[in-house]
Amino acid sequence: MATAAVAAKTKLGNEVVDRIGNTPMIRLDRLVAHLPGITLLGKAEFANPGGSVKDRPALSIVQAAMAAGELGDAMPERSLLDATSGNTGIAYAMLGAALQFPVTLCVPASASPERKKILQAYGAEVIFTDAGDGSDGAIRKVRELYSEHPERYYYADQYGNDNNWKAHYRTTANEIWAQTEGTITHFIAAMGTSGTFMGNTRRLRELNPGIQCISMQPDSPFTGLEGLKHMPTAIVPPIYDPNLADRNIWAETEPAYAMCKRLARELGILVGVSAGANVDTAIRIAQEEYDAGREAVIVTVLCDGAEKYMSERFWTED
Repeated sequence: MATAAVAAKTKLGNEVVDRIGNTPMIRLDRLVAHLPGITLLGKAEFANPGGSVKDRPALSIVQAAMAAGELGDAMPERSLLDATSGNTGIAYAMLGAALQFPVTLCVPASASPERKKILQAYGAEVIFTDAGDGSDGAIRKVRELYSEHPERYYYADQYGNDNNWKAHYRTTANEIWAQTEGTITHFIAAMGTSGTFMGNTRRLRELNPGIQCISMQPDSPFTGLEGLKHMPTAIVPPIYDPNLADRNIWAETEPAYAMCKRLARELGILVGVSAGANVDTAIRIAQEEYDAGREAVIVTVLCDGAEKYMSERFWTED
């Protein structure tokens, strides 16, 4: 009976797991219609079952831990523990429910109300940390918990776990290459853990060393770009390699908010603020390439949908 129960549980879990990845590519033609020769594409990561790009690294981390016997049936009482600003935590909580392992998350109290409710709906244990300390405060709390009770937890450590960036190396980058038929000239992604940028960049460079890979960070540690890191003032993720980007662009909060509204009202695409910042940055690069007389195929990441941000005031502000 026990074996049958485990098999049934795994089958149910795989119905969720199998939907992660293979997300669509959306043409954002209307945004660059005034720039002939420029193609702008958004990788629609909000189509993942957990609603964000973070489903990929969360799955990669969980699968490696289960294969090593550090989580799941081999350690049924052990809880996955990590710090998150929201999306990776939602992915962990979804996978914990699907594959039946407990999840404990440290989350800044500034996380949107929608994210908090989603985490609770999945049944994760959530410990809220000081909003003013951001994701770094959540990281410090996780380290404290783990040092006190290492036997209780599998510390997933999304910021330092190589399975984070490897998820994108193995999946996202290859999807982008196939969907653009190898014509991609520029890749642009925001950095939180930095896994999306690191993994995609490493693989895309193998496929074509000429692809320009451009990172984006908030222009200040005090930002409305939830989940993103200002690396000069933050706890730098161990997986982050500052030498990998061809260049870095500093993003402001207000243009990202404005782009979210523009995508919704002109293209019918509802995305979150990091996606808005990515697209705004991509348009800046598009303008540069056009001004230089070059054609370009620019790909950026639509990290998540807007459902986790609908309580933000900018949607109704002029």
